[in-house]
Amino acid sequence: MTSDITPSWVLALLPEIGLVVLLLVVLAYDRGLKPPDRRKVGVVTAWGAFIVLLLTVGQWFVLGEPDANASLLGSLFWGGMIRHDLVTLVFRIMFLMALMLTSLISLDVKPLQKGEYYALLITATIGFGMMAAATDLMMLYVALETASISSYVLAGFMTTNSRSAEAGMKYFVYGAFATGVMLYGMSLLYGITGQTNYFGITNFLAAAGPAPTEAQAVFLLSAVMIVVGFGFKISAVPFHFWTPDVYEGSPTPFTAFVSTASKAAGFAVLLRLFQSGVLGEPTQGSGWWAMLVAMAIVTMTLGNFAAIFQNNIKRMLAYSSIAQAGYALVGLVSLSQDGSGATMYYLLMYIFTNIAAFGGVVMVSNLTGSEKLEDFNGLSRRSPYLALVMLFAILSLGGIPPTAGFIGKFFLFKAAVDSGLWWLALFGILNAFVALYYYLSVVKYMYLYRSDQEDVAIPVSRGAQIGLALATAVVILLGVLPEPMFELTRQAAAFLFAG
Repeated sequence: MTSDITPSWVLALLPEIGLVVLLLVVLAYDRGLKPPDRRKVGVVTAWGAFIVLLLTVGQWFVLGEPDANASLLGSLFWGGMIRHDLVTLVFRIMFLMALMLTSLISLDVKPLQKGEYYALLITATIGFGMMAAATDLMMLYVALETASISSYVLAGFMTTNSRSAEAGMKYFVYGAFATGVMLYGMSLLYGITGQTNYFGITNFLAAAGPAPTEAQAVFLLSAVMIVVGFGFKISAVPFHFWTPDVYEGSPTPFTAFVSTASKAAGFAVLLRLFQSGVLGEPTQGSGWWAMLVAMAIVTMTLGNFAAIFQNNIKRMLAYSSIAQAGYALVGLVSLSQDGSGATMYYLLMYIFTNIAAFGGVVMVSNLTGSEKLEDFNGLSRRSPYLALVMLFAILSLGGIPPTAGFIGKFFLFKAAVDSGLWWLALFGILNAFVALYYYLSVVKYMYLYRSDQEDVAIPVSRGAQIGLALATAVVILLGVLPEPMFELTRQAAAFLFAG
């Protein structure tokens, strides 16, 4: 690495630079619009996200992919603070797709037809992208705060709605506490190693050899504190308390965004920290590994059983989101390239699946003003298209073929079995069966129950139709033809295990 800024350094941040330009365009465009036309800002944001996505993927086709077995110096930029590799690419694709789809399903929510809303979505996406690329604790913290502060404001964006204001305050209070604990853990890690770079920390630990008992205790404490911060980010038990209230009170399109992009960003960091050995040697039986295994089991179990008793579909999907984090942790603790690749594949399909589900909720709640399960009575007669979108989303969340959710769970559980963790895979399979109870109850409301409002059609704008159709098509495509995308995520996982 050199101190001179080169074109390669700029290309390493091309998606974030593109998003900054989009942010300025959105704010300037919004200022020139009359109030009735402000929904067009969402269209501009969606198109902008799509263009940035094309640039992000295009540069890899033009410049080629780096070699996972090559020296790290070939992929570290900005003083070693970010890593430009296939892992970063996969997660950037996730974040940009989440931004584009969220913008489309937000178009017809009147309180969200403001430039500030889309500007905050873009800012959060920039933070998520930097979190996935970060290889330094300082960069990680700055990226995390960029994403978090934007998310706190978005949760409470509808200031005239008391539930939204409450959601924003709860998200901020819980998030600030978790971040404070995490930051203190980072300071302990720096105090022990004198390093903030992931690879500097790993090299220091490898060179230092066995540490005194006191140092090991402090190191384990720092690891636990860092897990608190990112356990909060992925809604893992016991750091999940904020999730149902924030999901229920927040604007529904933002709930779709935070439940997917934010979770993916948290896992991006955990994958890098865990596999690089920053928080200790990633081996089965270590205290760090055992803690994550326990979190995976409790998270998917509590999330699924709590979801059964919910009458509000947003709260049900919130507990479902907690359970999904438990499934994704299974791939992480498998300690294999296939396991990490399966986690990334699962997060990718979850973005399309959950945004499709929440998109359906947005359309129904726009008309009914609530998110009760009873509001979905007779949806198949009121809007067959919307009911079909919800059906595929629910089937995917439940892991039923031929959807992406089935394939995602298959890859996760197979990786666990291949790593000798058959009992963990068994926990996951049993939980998947439990989840079918509440997922299929939504289908029951849509297709079996009748409503006295069946003659009232549910309006779905052209932009929302495109977003929902795209999300549903990808859910089906990843379920029928998963190999190309899984191979990409598996190749990306090789970078996590490379020198």
